[in-house]
Amino acid sequence: MTTPYFFVEEHQILTALFDEGLELLHLRKPNTEPVYSERLLSLIPENYRRRIIVHDHFYLKNEYKLKGIHLNSRNPELPNNYKGHISCSCHTAEEVMARKKMCDYVIFSPINNDASPNGYTTPFTPAMLKSLAGRKVIDRKVMALGGIDLDNIRAVEEAGFGGAILLGAIWNRFNIHTTQDFKELINHFRKIKKSIG
Repeated sequence: MTTPYFFVEEHQILTALFDEGLELLHLRKPNTEPVYSERLLSLIPENYRRRIIVHDHFYLKNEYKLKGIHLNSRNPELPNNYKGHISCSCHTAEEVMARKKMCDYVIFSPINNDASPNGYTTPFTPAMLKSLAGRKVIDRKVMALGGIDLDNIRAVEEAGFGGAILLGAIWNRFNIHTTQDFKELINHFRKIKKSIG
């Protein structure tokens, strides 16, 4: 998932992550003007755009031939006559069960305490997640978000999630004000990808 803000090197980093095997990218830029998302998308190679899901400005999906849209508290409704990939944010087991019927997958968060500047605290213990997996709340259509990094990504797979959404694990390795290159960020992504092989 992208940072909520834009920065100069962003398109280069996102393209490099795709080059390294990033499967999908969630473009999440709340409270921003669509022109900035348009600029960012225009700088990403066309062949990678079809692996991007937008959280805002849903018209971008068709305009840039993106993979799909993501529903959340800011944008909870599908556009009229929408056809295509749908994902959705969920924060409770009840939301997961209600939403995953209509979505290609849902993002369940926060499953760990979050290292991002938001610092979300999880209400879920490992035992609770195991129980939710046993009750088929967590399955391959549920992606995990929140505090996921190299030290716990295997646990996400073992808990039955269909995948993991990375945020702080990637972006905490790049400071837009002081970092000269993004090698550390890319190397860390490689390590995470290799660990789930």
